[in-house]
Amino acid sequence: MNIVFLGSSKFAVPSLRQIISSTHKIICVVTQPDRVGGRGLTLSCTEVKKLAQAYKLRIYQPESINSQESIEFLRGLSADIFVVVAFGQILSGEVLEIPKILCINLHASLLPKYRGAAPINRAIINGENKTGLTVIKMVEKLDAGPIILQKQIDIQDNDDAVSLQETLADSGGEQIQQVLNLIQDKKHRLVIQDESGATYAPKLKKEDGLIHWDKSARSIFNLIRGCAGWPGAFTYYRDKILKIHKVSLILSSSQAIGPVAGQPGEVLEIPKKGIVVAAGDGNLLIEQLQVEGKKRITASEFISGYKISVGELLGGKSS
Repeated sequence: MNIVFLGSSKFAVPSLRQIISSTHKIICVVTQPDRVGGRGLTLSCTEVKKLAQAYKLRIYQPESINSQESIEFLRGLSADIFVVVAFGQILSGEVLEIPKILCINLHASLLPKYRGAAPINRAIINGENKTGLTVIKMVEKLDAGPIILQKQIDIQDNDDAVSLQETLADSGGEQIQQVLNLIQDKKHRLVIQDESGATYAPKLKKEDGLIHWDKSARSIFNLIRGCAGWPGAFTYYRDKILKIHKVSLILSSSQAIGPVAGQPGEVLEIPKKGIVVAAGDGNLLIEQLQVEGKKRITASEFISGYKISVGELLGGKSS
């Protein structure tokens, strides 16, 4: 089948790579325009474009996928299927009607749960122990199309948003390939989503990463893991932003979260391997962190450089 692939982020790369290695033909890769970014304000392209260039695939980079110019271009490709993975623009109904067969989308949740831009982050932050992948036929309503294929994946305590995204992206390529083969053989089924079970995962904002130390140790642990990469979980220390990159739960011998020994945000103990801080109903061991404007370091390096003391509080600002 003739495929137009629409994707931009690193999450989409394994899916594109899987189709490249298949018997299907990619007739065009559509991705976001090159942008100026970084400290050097250099022009950079998407991860999808880099892979497409390596395989000398045709590339199209519209500012708006829904413009009349884009619609005319896409119609001229005579595609059988549009495959959409982390593209970054919402497709209009007019665009969805262009391919001869249908448009499919890979979404990183078990739909109808966690529709929207940040399903991986929100699932971890909310303490879910399972997530997955869903391939749907696209409709105009966001992530609401009928389901073609789903795969469930466990979320482990050592997963964060970055590592889980990598796991889901790799598995997602396999799911896309399986769905394309089902469609080609006319064996795919469309299962309508149960709207009563729909939940949403809006894009994270920077302020979503603020740690509230009066919350449970488990919820703070989940927040830090779920905000890994972007926006990053943070607190305040001596009036500076302190990003917290890695923590562990302090567990008792019964595997329950240990008792609180101080007020939320208070430094309780400073062993060599980290900084023990009190939460609302348990304690956390900070292992990796980063002062604003500085590089990421281990807790032991921070202890040595900043001379943090037992009894100091994280989270407060004097101004």
